[in-house]
Amino acid sequence: MHLDVVDLHSFYYRTKLGRIAQRALREKIIAKWPDTKGQTVAGFGFAGPMLRPFLQGSRRVMNLMPGPQGVMPWPDGMANHSVLVEETQWPIKTGALDRLIVLHGLDTCENPTALLDEIWRVLGPGGRALFVVPNRSGIWARRDVTPFGYGSPYSLNQLETQLQKHRFLPLQHASALFTPPSHRPFFIRSAPLWERIGHHMPIAIAAGVIMVEVTKQVHAPTHSGIGEAVRRPLNVLEGIAKPAGKPVSGRM
Repeated sequence: MHLDVVDLHSFYYRTKLGRIAQRALREKIIAKWPDTKGQTVAGFGFAGPMLRPFLQGSRRVMNLMPGPQGVMPWPDGMANHSVLVEETQWPIKTGALDRLIVLHGLDTCENPTALLDEIWRVLGPGGRALFVVPNRSGIWARRDVTPFGYGSPYSLNQLETQLQKHRFLPLQHASALFTPPSHRPFFIRSAPLWERIGHHMPIAIAAGVIMVEVTKQVHAPTHSGIGEAVRRPLNVLEGIAKPAGKPVSGRM
């Protein structure tokens, strides 16, 4: 079940805890993709807060928002990059995307299988997608004071297994949001300390979200037309009868 776009916008832009989450996730994403010059970058779900750094230098940036969630213009004060799309049918050419961020998209989708098939379709050769989902064992997934307390949380093994079933090759994983999901001033002030400490703790215990980066896996064809053609080469003179007796030389 998707949350309403208004609620998501209010959390990330109007609450201190939301801005902490925005900063923690964005820093991890930028560290993975520091340079997208000339590339097409997109986000699905509510990925706008993570896409702003890519507006500078990228060839194109698209903020895809699913119909059940709703859409709003993004970014504020600039030309609109938001597009309302069907959850599993995007108006994008096959293989058109170089980078894709999925945030509040997979864990809230009603048909994850169809969504992953659509992501595989639009991702180009060598393209990469980054899935950000609530950690099943984390505190953030157990409290509904943030958007990560809704939808279906994942363990790292569950997420990677599902992605591999849909022909994605996991490259690396990371975690974020070690700050307790509380609006109390003490936790808000100490958020940087929690993030630093959390990186030294097991993901299953401390992390609020899991991030898995994948690439599109395309299998090479098992048979080649050329290979079949040369398997039984033709003789140039095949079918032409050889003359009987000794060859004849000289003038006729």
